[in-house]
Amino acid sequence: MPRAGLDAATVAEAAAAVSDETGIDRLSMNLVAERLGVKTPSLYKHVDSLAALTRQIAVIGANQMGDALRDAVQGVSGRDALAAAAHAFRAFVMQYPGRYAATTGARPTGPDDELAPALRRGLDPLRAVLRGYQLDETQEIHSLRMIRSVLHGFADLERSDGFQYATDVDETFAWMIDFIDQGLSGKVTT
Repeated sequence: MPRAGLDAATVAEAAAAVSDETGIDRLSMNLVAERLGVKTPSLYKHVDSLAALTRQIAVIGANQMGDALRDAVQGVSGRDALAAAAHAFRAFVMQYPGRYAATTGARPTGPDDELAPALRRGLDPLRAVLRGYQLDETQEIHSLRMIRSVLHGFADLERSDGFQYATDVDETFAWMIDFIDQGLSGKVTT
């Protein structure tokens, strides 16, 4: 019989918290069970496998990041929206590294997979930012990929203490936002 108060959502939330602390690659059912104060086998009453649990963390992370980005860009446009989205993205990765890592490379398995709308929820605010630059559809796709890549790379380097120069990281981040804004405003084509 499942433990009172323990359900799939509680297990997934606990696993998400553990993944933020230890890293998604170090997540284990044992660590989640410890967090919840139960024996590891009792988790399997609520989740099928570690892979399924990691997928649930991806859903949680994608939804939460989407909400953070949406909230950040509401009521602003242009460079202000770009900056707000960039800062929200960076802050999310820094605060929830395990949840974020679970989302990278996660793919929906079909139309009924709850991961699909969660991933769209994270992309829609970035698309809204790009609409302010009046790009054509192809440029928007390229721009979306570029922004995600740049923000992902910056946050990943920052989290791993990968910036080697003494220049202030926040100053570099602001410079990067200005650089992206100028490129998008000029409608760079290749």
